[in-house]
Amino acid sequence: MKIEAITLREIHMPLVHFFETSFGRTSGRRILLLTAHCDGGDGWAECVAGEDPYYCSEWTESAWLTITRYLAPAVLGRSLESARDCGALFSRVRGHRMAKAALENALWDAEAKQKNVPLWKLLGGSRTEIACGVSIGIQDSVEQLLNKIETELAAGYRRIKVKVKPGWDVNVLEKIRARWADITLSCDANSAYTLDQVEHLRSFDQFHLLMIEQPLWDDDIFYHARLQKELRTAICLDESIVSARTAAIALETGACRIINIKVGRVGGFTEAKKIHDICHAQKIPVWCGGMLESGIGRAHNIALSTLENFSLPGDVSASKRYWKEDIIDPEVQVSPQGMIVISEQPGTGYCVKEDLIEKLTVRKETLRASAV
Repeated sequence: MKIEAITLREIHMPLVHFFETSFGRTSGRRILLLTAHCDGGDGWAECVAGEDPYYCSEWTESAWLTITRYLAPAVLGRSLESARDCGALFSRVRGHRMAKAALENALWDAEAKQKNVPLWKLLGGSRTEIACGVSIGIQDSVEQLLNKIETELAAGYRRIKVKVKPGWDVNVLEKIRARWADITLSCDANSAYTLDQVEHLRSFDQFHLLMIEQPLWDDDIFYHARLQKELRTAICLDESIVSARTAAIALETGACRIINIKVGRVGGFTEAKKIHDICHAQKIPVWCGGMLESGIGRAHNIALSTLENFSLPGDVSASKRYWKEDIIDPEVQVSPQGMIVISEQPGTGYCVKEDLIEKLTVRKETLRASAV
């Protein structure tokens, strides 16, 4: 598989409804899309870095520069046996995992198309359908949140996750449980709490949550291990898990009982598979988190979620929850039973709407092998 050129573009897409976490409120996305032009066809991927360096240190501008100055030149003109060979070529660049994932994942898509196999099968997946949950952000009122939960349950989603932060947590969870005593419910703090709030966090146990996701610092494992000993509720780590090594440390120290794998956060499919395998060996369930992706990133999440140990419903929900019109065809659809059926078509199984992408593009740069 020879990489002949790489195109990076930024598109702007407004969300159907704002999405708010402890970081702040988002009403639209600046999305970086990457196309790897290879001798066997094009591969597409999405860089999930946010508009600002709030979720992690990466953001739109850092990802653009890292890809164009360092990562793309490392692979342009080369012939690779497999997309997983990227890791060694990117090793000189520390961090910047979301930028690395965008390029590596585009090459995984290109490799799948070249071999005429579905991406999920190339990854080693086995599930022919995946269970879906939803992530619901902080709302303007509790009643608005309850209405949204009611809508998502009616749509068939199998797990409800709500964002929490100090002042929007126990009172909200009480009202949810008062209306729905038996639904599968979890919450996500996005590092909104500290260890001196352990008594407050212990009060979450009364709500019989599937998990509390990333309650403490984004770079912390040690204090999560201390907190997990104080809670009956399972802690799920998200931001803290950036590699197979950090996953192994988290499990060895007892910092969590569940892990959220986001393919962009960990640097691409190769590392995501390693984390999956470590957790599978230790019987720790994993699930696939979302980053407000367009259909291109969502299709990659679907492929990853077919691996055997993705046993909990992920945040891989329908396109229409986020976008008036998505940039893939068909759009991601969820059945009334809360499932996504996996395509048998080569690559991701979704066609990219290139005409629509061109209309949404606000900047674009193509790097070619001849320039290296």
